[in-house]
Order: sequence, then C-alpha cells, then structure tokens
Amino acid sequence: MNHARLILAVVAICLSAPAYSQEESSGYGLALHGQPKYPEGFEHFDYANPNAPKGGRIRLATIGSFDSFNPFILKGVAASGLTAYVFETLMTNSADEPYTQYGLIAERAHIAPDNTSVTFTLRDDARFHDGSPITADDVVFSFQTIIDKGHPFYKSYFRDVKDVKALSERTVVFSFHTDTNKELPLIIGSGLQIMSRAWWDNHDFAKSLHVPPMGSGPYKVADFDSGKYVVYERNKDYWGKDLNVNKGRYNFDTLHIDYYRDATVARQAFKAGDYDFTREFQAKAWANDYDFPARQDGHVIVEEIPHQMVSGMQGFVFNTRRFLFRDRRVRIAMNYAYDFEWSNKALFHNAYTRTTSYFDNSELASRGPISKEEAQRLAPFKEQLPPEVFDAVYEPPSGGTRGIRSALRKAQRLLQEAGWVLRDNQLVHTESGQPFQFEMLVRNPAFERVVAPYKRNLEKLGIKVNIRTIQDDSQYQKRLDEFDYDMITVVYGASLSPGNEQADYWSSAAATTKGSRNYAGAQSPVIDALVSGVINAQSRLDLVHAVRALDRVLLSYHFVVPHFHIQVFRIAWWNRFSRPDVLPPYTFTLDFWWVDKEKDANLSAR
Repeated sequence: MNHARLILAVVAICLSAPAYSQEESSGYGLALHGQPKYPEGFEHFDYANPNAPKGGRIRLATIGSFDSFNPFILKGVAASGLTAYVFETLMTNSADEPYTQYGLIAERAHIAPDNTSVTFTLRDDARFHDGSPITADDVVFSFQTIIDKGHPFYKSYFRDVKDVKALSERTVVFSFHTDTNKELPLIIGSGLQIMSRAWWDNHDFAKSLHVPPMGSGPYKVADFDSGKYVVYERNKDYWGKDLNVNKGRYNFDTLHIDYYRDATVARQAFKAGDYDFTREFQAKAWANDYDFPARQDGHVIVEEIPHQMVSGMQGFVFNTRRFLFRDRRVRIAMNYAYDFEWSNKALFHNAYTRTTSYFDNSELASRGPISKEEAQRLAPFKEQLPPEVFDAVYEPPSGGTRGIRSALRKAQRLLQEAGWVLRDNQLVHTESGQPFQFEMLVRNPAFERVVAPYKRNLEKLGIKVNIRTIQDDSQYQKRLDEFDYDMITVVYGASLSPGNEQADYWSSAAATTKGSRNYAGAQSPVIDALVSGVINAQSRLDLVHAVRALDRVLLSYHFVVPHFHIQVFRIAWWNRFSRPDVLPPYTFTLDFWWVDKEKDANLSAR
C-alpha cells in the first residue's frame, strides 16, 4: 500500500470521523464538543501554507489495477483518487481536530434542535466541472442514487436517513428516523459525494464506468490507460480554490498515479526515480531497502513521522459462516498458534507493537480493569458473555515466556474440548470425521512470508492450510464481497469517533449483506445492541464508555488473530518538494505539499 491507496484510506477514515455540536448546531463549522477550533472567516488551516506555489507534478504509485471510474458501486475496481480529487462533499473535515468539519459545497448547516433533521445551504458559486451550478436537486439525486444503486455499504451507513428534500435551489433538508444518532448530520456532511444529475442522466450508474466522470473537485481525469495509470490535472477554474479550507492546498498541476502488480517491483521503480513518493508498510523493506545511493547523496529523503491516529485492527479474520470456525474455542486455539514475538524479531526487526484492541493508541481502547460505566452497559448481557469480559484484561493468547510450545499445548487442549482430535497427524472432527483444512486468501505475495510461520504452527496441530494468493483486484474483491473465503487478512479502520461504520463491520444485518465489511460473519444480538449504543452515544464520555464496552466484547469473541501496529508514518520521497512546517496529527496527506523549484532544479541537474 502506498500514497495513492492511502488517499482512499484517508477518505474512508474521514467518512467514519464525524463532527457535530449540540452547542453550535448551525453555522460555518460543526464540532463534536464545544466550538470549532477555527473562527468564522478564518483564513486557512494551521497546517497549510497559503503562499505555497502552484505548478509541477507529483508521480505516485499504487499496487493492483482498475477497470472503472465509478467508485460508488459494487461492480468493478475504481481508479485511485476519484473520491479525493474529483468528487466533493457538502462539508470537509479538518485534520488537526478529531471531530470538526467546515463548509465546502455547503456554506452553512443547521441541525434541528430536536436532532430530527439537518438543513444545508449551498454556496451560490459551487460549480461542476462544466460550469453548471451545484443545486439542491443534485444533492437529492446523489443521495437517492447511492442508496438505490450504490454499494450496499451506503444503505447501511445512511440507514437512519428517512427522507431528503430540496426546499429551494440552494437549500436541502435531510430528515431522520431517530433523534438519538448525534453523528448522522455530519455523516451526511462529509460522507455524501455530490454528483451531477444532468451528467448521470446520460450514463448508467449501476454499471462500471469506462469514461472519466464529471465532478466538482480540484482535479479532472486528464489521461489514463485502464489498469496501468491515471493522470489527474488541476482544474484552474476550480470554483473552490479560494475557500479558506482550500488555501495552500492542491498545489500540483498534475497527479500521475502508476499501477504496479507487485510491491517489490514498485519499490525498485521508486529507487530508480520512476515516481516521487512512497509510504512503506513492510518493516523488512524499511530496514533493508532504503539505503541506496540516491538517499546517501541526499536526493531521496527517508523519514518517520509520529502520529496520533487510532491504530485500528489488522489481523487474520475467521469467516464464522464456515463450520470450522463457529466454535469460539477453535478460534482461541488458532490464536495461540500465532507467534507474534518470533515474527516481530525474525521478520519485522522488532518494529511493531502487538495490537490488543480494535482502538489501540487512543482513549477508546478497553485497557485496564472494566469501569463501572462499562459494566453497567454489559450487565444485561452477563449470562451471554464469557466471565473474562468482566474480570480480566484482554491479552492475545500466547505461550508467554514459555514460548510457542506452551501455546500449542494450550491450543491442542482447546481443540479437543471443541471436538477435534489428531488422527494420523491430521486433525479431524470426532463426530463427522471432517478434516480440519482451510484456505488462507492473500492479496499481496509479500504477505506470504507473514502467513508462512503461522501456517507451520497450525500444521503442528494437524491443521492443513492452503495459502492462495490472488493479485487480480477484481477477482479478490469479488471473493470478499460474496464472503467466499475461509480466512483473510483485514484492516479494520478506526477513528477517534466511531459510529455507523461499526454496524457495517459487526451487525447481524451486515453479515448477510453482500459487499458489507462484516468479514467475520458476526451475528450476535449482544453486539447489535452495543453497536447501537456507540451510534447513539449522547456525549463524548458516553461514546468512550460505549466503544470500550464494544471493544471488550469483540475481543472476547476472538473473531480475529490480532497482528501489530506502528505509531509512525514511514515515508520516502525524491527531494523536489517542500511542505508546511506544521503537520496535521490525525492523518497523512500530500495535499498541502508543493514542488520546490530550486530543489527540483538541483535534482534535475544531478
């Protein structure tokens, strides 16, 4: 994964990071608690250089392929960057406040006193790329189309919206089914991409799109070769270029994104100067592959930037729709077979920290003894939950100081309790005689080295694992959308303000909805109730307790074999750029960087 793919990850995080305020329910900016950091009429964000020069290009790379320019549907694999640069939302989040957003297409927002609706007033000068005005009718069209024909995720994400109506050419109101979902107004504000009704009247929204779409954003698609590259060109007539939220932003004239099938090949291309920036996700590569002549000469800058982002959860995910993984004891046993300590030392140069929460690196993590408030939330479900939820702090199953042999012995006992016995070195079910064998689906060949030691340990238990690598993006995504896998590696993104996305991760309804992100197949009334508690939290403190309670229960189900995380961004770039002195703490973005003419000239002359 590199910056082009990071763009989409950052957008996904923004979609799940709401911002609103009961104290300030109408205006230019809406904050989750208290007031927005920036006053009305502020000049620019602190992490922006309003005098940054425009011009030049940046060359990026991503792994995979693409065959569509429609990022809103289940079909096809969309080109990177569309939702970041071509399509826009009503509001936009700031990157140095966890819970605040400011007007973009919408000039102002008004949340009803009883929280049953939100009304947006659009800017008079907001325009699509063809110069046509963005109207309330386009907003209504965008919402209805995404709900009726878009990816199933949107129907879940916006499920509490009852109706949307255009009150005038510049005014649109969203009505809600509930008055308790405090994040909903802001989910709409930063989560709904606005499309042109007139343009889509001539294109089939339900099908993959093979021509560049028309949006309203700072860039247009200028060139592409499907599956190989896409080029975005800065729209010099961009309607929003002088907005305070955009000052010092979108400085490159051209964004060129190349597609590579393999991360190793892409890394070599970066070192050869074929593209300008990379974000490294592989610890081994970071330790071994960035000491090359261009770095030694100062032509390439290599840096680790600390951040304050919630880590989320990466791990091997069990598809509990499969018989093999329905028993919690089996899932715990297979957790024991993952030797993080060995992998961290042997594979990752001790670069990582073991993940112990779905919300690590934040106050939302359920670390320490259970609080009175969490216990009260979980009390109605006490008979349905294991005792350790209430009386122990979660730690990933391991052998501790005794190592993997001790861990595997514990795993073997759990498997026997669950009805699995060893016969001729093969684990089989005592009743059906079914052998314990499954397929581990892998997207990136480089990740096979992470899976291989886990496979070896499982085989010591008599479990046969077949590693299958699928590099074709559309084929891999189709398997995920249809839940056609036994075990996969998933990254559950998290924000400092979790909300509706948790229903898509964990709700019983999402478990049977193709294309949802309930990869584990979780179907539990307890989890459904706790997710509802997160979505309907009435204050920050209420949200913290609700998320910690959900976190404890999710960990107790052992849907995932937790991996690891790191609290820095590992980046490298060819030294032709400059950036603001202040970096935002809650995300990483190149949107505020610019081409430094002097550096660029020096590099070109080398």
